[in-house]
Amino acid sequence: MGCVVAAYVAAHVWVVRWDMTDDKHYSLSEASKNLLRSTDAPIDITILLQGDLNSGFRRLKKATEETIAEMDVYGDVQCTKDNVQGISADSLSSLGLSPIVIHEREQNGKTAQTTVYPYALMEYKGKRAIVTLLKNTRGLSGEENLNASIEQLEFAFMEALHLLQQKETPRVAILEGHGEPDEAHTYDLMNVLSKYFQVDRGSINVQRDNVQCTKVDAHILDGYKAVLVVNPQRPFSEEERFVIDQYIMRGGSVLWSINGVQFSEDVLQREGFTPVVPLELGLTDMLFKYGVRVNPALVQDVQCLPIPVNVSSDPSQPNLQPMPWTYAPLLLTSEGSPITRNMGQVMSTFVSPLDAVGGEDGIEKRILLATSTASHVTATPGEVDLNDLNPDMRLFRYEYVPIAVSLEGSFKSVFAHRMIPENVQCTMDNGQSTQDIIKQSVKTRQVVIGSGSVLLNETQRGQTIPMGYDRYSGMQFSNRDLAVNAVLWLTDSEGLISLREKSVALRLLNDKRAHDQRAQVQTVSTVTPVLLLALIGGTVFVIRRRYE
Repeated sequence: MGCVVAAYVAAHVWVVRWDMTDDKHYSLSEASKNLLRSTDAPIDITILLQGDLNSGFRRLKKATEETIAEMDVYGDVQCTKDNVQGISADSLSSLGLSPIVIHEREQNGKTAQTTVYPYALMEYKGKRAIVTLLKNTRGLSGEENLNASIEQLEFAFMEALHLLQQKETPRVAILEGHGEPDEAHTYDLMNVLSKYFQVDRGSINVQRDNVQCTKVDAHILDGYKAVLVVNPQRPFSEEERFVIDQYIMRGGSVLWSINGVQFSEDVLQREGFTPVVPLELGLTDMLFKYGVRVNPALVQDVQCLPIPVNVSSDPSQPNLQPMPWTYAPLLLTSEGSPITRNMGQVMSTFVSPLDAVGGEDGIEKRILLATSTASHVTATPGEVDLNDLNPDMRLFRYEYVPIAVSLEGSFKSVFAHRMIPENVQCTMDNGQSTQDIIKQSVKTRQVVIGSGSVLLNETQRGQTIPMGYDRYSGMQFSNRDLAVNAVLWLTDSEGLISLREKSVALRLLNDKRAHDQRAQVQTVSTVTPVLLLALIGGTVFVIRRRYE
């Protein structure tokens, strides 16, 4: 009796959990455990995914409840299941929650319609965050989307908790001063990042009273978690290159979204063609030193966006028909990186190929975006012609040309054996002078995208069109997810973004076989347990009779 009581007490004092699943489905990562242990108040989670759900959404709901139960082991988590049927649609809409309508065909042939709210509300210390449980990626089947949603549950909850715990909003900077797009064309980028960061815009060469300062502050970027270089068109000065390089050496992170070629879209629309020449930004040697090269070339791809073309011979009656525009490839995303895992295609125009260089430099390089299996690389100088809508398909023989890559490691400075530029002021906030060049960085991260268009949005009649939205086809691509995930990866010191790499095996039934063999399976499932019990009972009876 004493052993039973001791075992009962021990089970309540020491919690032992052993996840025997091959994909560790029921285990939280160390980053999640540490985040939950750091909480000092209860976490209230309300699951809105309720009602008459189909099998797929029941699986998502069960996985959500299991994730919350696992969170409760390491933190004080209180879960509530709310019946959304008793809440008005206006109340839910005021929270920014949009329902999803599911159309299903029942066995009698009728179509059933169900409205679900795949969300959870998390509250911590009086602050609230919305957790989206369902990830709906274009191009994936319903089962694949549900499986991807289950894979991302831990990240979704930890991301929300991390935001609720933040006492100070981190800052990121978008650089200006090199012909970058105006604020109207980066509005959506700033908008999606504003959920996580304070987004500033500005130039390294600071101007005061319309007069450019004679000295550039070498530490002007030190307060930012990441710096974004988005589609510059003019070269960087030696002073600016030094400031960015030393910012990276001190552990800063940079997202480079740059073209390898220069062209004019205005000339292309007006004249029907535009010359294409290499774009000299003064960054080639820097990026080469860091482990990547943006080639001065253009990529064409068979897998691309359409553009409207007038095929009518009568100018008075135009007939616009969609035609493939190979200079606007739909880029494939990699499953091997937390930035692009479970993401759909990314929309782009006029992209340049990348090369990874310096294989022995110790830098971990991962391809994020690539073309399809039918691509063509056009060298420069050259030209882009709107009439070139039927290119020779025999030229499209390249496969998976890299367009974006992530870099992680300790980078070497391009200024390691150079003098500090004359117009750089190396003075820190405390007044201490730092005249020494840092020759190698601490471990940090960079992302390089061979396109300036990927992170930009269009405008129409003064209204902003979201990143990745093609107004001609009406399709939304994954450019927004790419922007957010890339910056989160660059600034992730807790390792939370790695949770996006979690994989749950998708085990689907063979629908045809399940339908054809339904009667046999039901019979075996019903009769086998009864026969097994009868066999065990008969065996026990015979043994008892023999030894009585």
